[in-house]
Amino acid sequence: MAEQEQRKVEELSFKDASVELERIVRSLETGDLELEESLERYGRGVELLASLRERLAHAEQRVQVLASQAEAPQAAVDTVSAPATAFIDE
Repeated sequence: MAEQEQRKVEELSFKDASVELERIVRSLETGDLELEESLERYGRGVELLASLRERLAHAEQRVQVLASQAEAPQAAVDTVSAPATAFIDE
């Protein structure tokens, strides 16, 4: 875990950040840590949680944009008033 704590939160993938946060939560729940270490891990957890929430918000926004694009009516192609091309084959 020390290796992951050295990496910046922005460098972690979403999965890695969430796994690290879960480990921090579990370690804090045991109550076996010294006060200083608990505070360090809590601070790291807060940082990870903020990053994860921000990433989720961006992903949700992107999904909404993509969904609205998929629902938008497609521009119809006017083939009726297109010029005739029958003379090309003649």
